[in-house]
Amino acid sequence: MQGLWKQFRKDKAALVGLAVIVAVVIAAAGAPWFAPFDPNEQFFDGLTIEGSPLPPSMRFLFGTDTLGRDQFSRVMYGGGTSLLIGILANGAAVMIGTMLGVTAGYVKGVVGAAIMRFTDLMMAFPALLLGIALASLLKPSLFIVALVIALVNWVQIARVIYAQTLALSEREFIEAARALGAGPWRVLLRHLVPHLVPTVLVYGTLGIATTVLYEATLSFLGVGVQPPTPSWGKMIFESQSYYLTAPWLVFIPGAAILIVALAFNLVGDGLRDALDPTQRGRR
Repeated sequence: MQGLWKQFRKDKAALVGLAVIVAVVIAAAGAPWFAPFDPNEQFFDGLTIEGSPLPPSMRFLFGTDTLGRDQFSRVMYGGGTSLLIGILANGAAVMIGTMLGVTAGYVKGVVGAAIMRFTDLMMAFPALLLGIALASLLKPSLFIVALVIALVNWVQIARVIYAQTLALSEREFIEAARALGAGPWRVLLRHLVPHLVPTVLVYGTLGIATTVLYEATLSFLGVGVQPPTPSWGKMIFESQSYYLTAPWLVFIPGAAILIVALAFNLVGDGLRDALDPTQRGRR
């Protein structure tokens, strides 16, 4: 781990991304204490006389939304929602993809072929459309959204793990372990799986950015997190008709999504370079 951190900290962009992630996590986790107002509190003086949202001010740092609620507080709480879904959904997707990829690549035969043909079938469907269909059929909630994203987002990691498992299973050290009498489970758990950890770690980090974007898209389309739970994508959806008269309502949560997705991508690239010396300097 010390060697990994030593290599990782040489990547300044990755360190910036890590700092952004830490700051967002602290802000989201501490929202009940740091947020100035309740995210669902509607202020009588939170709208103009004409009923329009208030612009950013000393009292409302990010202005107010269409219902007179504090936008700053909602952005902080929305960060927790987006990060929680991103971590849960991506964690489940990585677990599913890794298990299926390892099984298909190690067992091979009919079982491996069946798993990979199912994976190819899932890849043939547009992931976003499939996610919208599943989210529409199920009752939208935070955990249902995470489940839907996981069910449509595991195929990429499964293909990568499958290819690596196939290559590793033919390596000399695997053949040597078998020749020394190691059983299939020992070969799998002690000699093969540890070599897949760097790939899983990198894809697990990069995938969070993708799942955050998926959640924002589903919420924007109305099939994601439901009110009154704050969500960055839902905030953009609720404010889209005010993008000309109150652009901060769209720009601020949109910028938050962009920054978080970029930060996780930078950290994922940094981990990739630190774990695989052949990749350093190729970005």
